[in-house]
Amino acid sequence: MRSTLILLRHGESEYNKAHLFTGWTDVELSDKGREEAKEAGALLLAHELYPDVCFTSWLKRAIHTAQLALNEMAWEHIDCLKSWKLNERHYGAWQGRNKDEVKEEVGEVHFLAVRRGYDTPPPPLPKGDPRSAIFERKYFYVSPSQLPQSESLKDTQKRAWTYYQQVISPELSGGKTVLVSAHGNSLRALVMGLEKLTPEEIVHVEIPTGVPWVYTLDETGEVIEKTALTQKH
Repeated sequence: MRSTLILLRHGESEYNKAHLFTGWTDVELSDKGREEAKEAGALLLAHELYPDVCFTSWLKRAIHTAQLALNEMAWEHIDCLKSWKLNERHYGAWQGRNKDEVKEEVGEVHFLAVRRGYDTPPPPLPKGDPRSAIFERKYFYVSPSQLPQSESLKDTQKRAWTYYQQVISPELSGGKTVLVSAHGNSLRALVMGLEKLTPEEIVHVEIPTGVPWVYTLDETGEVIEKTALTQKH
C-alpha cells in the first residue's frame, strides 16, 4: 500500500530575514514566515493531504510552522512527535553571525565549502561558549557527547537519516500520511536518503521555506513520485 511523506521547511525566521547563520539558535518565525506556514497548510488542505502524525525538531520555528499549518487545516488533533535529531545543522561559531561578514572574513572558497559542501564543518563553538546546547535546559537529558559544537551536512545527514529509518519510516505503513516540519539541512539529509543522492548531487538541492514537498512511497519505502506544492487546485 502506498504512503505519503510531506517534508516542510519552516517559514522564514527572524535570522533568515536578517541574513544570519541560525543553526541551533532557537529563533522565532518572522511575520512572513508565519504567513508561509499558513499558506503551506492551505496547500495541504486544498490537495486533501491530511497527516496522520507529525514530526518536528526541538526548535520553535519548526514547531510553530507545523502548528500554524495544521491550524489552517483545522487538523490539530494529531500527535506531533519532536526530536533534536531533526534540528537544523549546527553552524558552530558562525551561529548568529552575518553571512556576508563571514564570507568576507574566511574567503569565498572556504565559505562555499562549508555552506554548500558535504563534509566541511564550520569552526566549532569555543569550549564554554554560552551558545552551546549543553547549557540549554531542554537538552538536559541528552548526553553531552551527542550534542554537536558544529556540523557538516554529512554529520547532519547521519543523525537525521538514522532517526528517519528508526522512528519516522515505521509510521509510513498502511497508507499513512506523515508530515515532517524541520529545517533546510535536516530535510536535505532526508532527501538525500530518500532520493539516493550522492554527496555531489545533494549540494545542489535547495529546499525553499514554506513549500511542502510531497513524496509518494511504495510499501518498501521507495519513492514513486515527488511533487512540490506551489499552488492550490
